[in-house]
Amino acid sequence: MIVAMQETATDHQIERVIEHLVRMGFSVHRTTGIRQTILAAVGARVDFDTRTFEVLPGVQEVHRISAPYKLVGRSFRPEGTVIHFSNGLTLGGDQVVVMAGPCSVESRDQLFTVAQVISKAGARVLRGGAFKPRSSPYAFQGLGLEALKLLREAGEQFGMLVISEVMEISQISMMLPYIDIFQVGARNMQNFNLLRELGKIKKPVLLKRGIAATLEELLLSGEYIMAGGNYEVILCERGIRTFETYTRNTMDISAIPIVKKLSHLPMTADPSHGTGRRDKVAPMARASLAAGADALLIEVHHDPDTALSDGAQSLFPDQFAKLMEELRMIAPAVGRKIV
Repeated sequence: MIVAMQETATDHQIERVIEHLVRMGFSVHRTTGIRQTILAAVGARVDFDTRTFEVLPGVQEVHRISAPYKLVGRSFRPEGTVIHFSNGLTLGGDQVVVMAGPCSVESRDQLFTVAQVISKAGARVLRGGAFKPRSSPYAFQGLGLEALKLLREAGEQFGMLVISEVMEISQISMMLPYIDIFQVGARNMQNFNLLRELGKIKKPVLLKRGIAATLEELLLSGEYIMAGGNYEVILCERGIRTFETYTRNTMDISAIPIVKKLSHLPMTADPSHGTGRRDKVAPMARASLAAGADALLIEVHHDPDTALSDGAQSLFPDQFAKLMEELRMIAPAVGRKIV
């Protein structure tokens, strides 16, 4: 249930409504928008009359929510979520943020070489895997803590935020001092114990769509994080598994405008995993921006032919620089800007 308060509602009136909801067994999540306060009441009760709340002082309107996701739905924050970072960067609104870097952190020289070229081209967030969930147990699994330290050092030197993937609960506390955004990969989209724990922290979480997940399943996974109290969730389309074998995955660009209609959360596109082919990354990145993506997640390597993971989908530095120029031309045409 969504309770929209009047613009003139006092704190006392809002607290009275919250107390009433709690007495009825609801869990209440409060968000304050530009003009009014919205209360999302989550609970198993169905035997209530919305008029009970409509007559309370300060209440403007009450809506039952039929969708299984309550906090992720656009009605919880109709104006959309904008995530603010300590360095002044924002994700959401009219700005588009580019996150780039190697699939895996392989060495200091590799990471710093890539970080330098992408920061010069305009990337604002450095991505890199410290822990790598690989299909084969014999593939490179990442450098762990050493990689996290290198990511933090490179981010500070080149003025970028840092995003890296978390695979299990035990890694959260280790990663906290080194990263600015937690990434949950496709294989962990429905790792609900991990999502619950990420709901308890106060750092943004980028949640990737599962390999064969529906959009409703993606939104419900986001609900797990928000239900824990962390409202800074970023959703990501990274391609899904279909019958097509030409590309690594099938990049579902239609998911971007659909999710932005259903949810207030920022939407990201990952054309690198979405296609798995270097020559298809730039076209899908351009299309994702035009479709409404709030951020792009792109893999770049200075020597992808020798990369320890996903070299075939990693752009060369000059390809990334060219793509950034193209994105800057497209963004104004759809009312956005590359920051």
